[in-house]
Amino acid sequence: MLLFLIVLAAAMAVGYLMWKATSRQPPGPAPRQVPPRPSTPDDDPDFLRKLDERLRSEGEDGPARR
Repeated sequence: MLLFLIVLAAAMAVGYLMWKATSRQPPGPAPRQVPPRPSTPDDDPDFLRKLDERLRSEGEDGPARR
């Protein structure tokens, strides 16, 4: 019975080590993830800032005609 437990523990240890050795995750810190870009213009702070600047300039000078 004791031999069976030793063999079982050894097999589990070997299995664990093989699983860790073949895993796809590289060792070390996780890579930094880039935050997703806004998907619509109303979520984009740059777009909103430029729109606000344009509306303010048009409000002072009147609407721009093309």
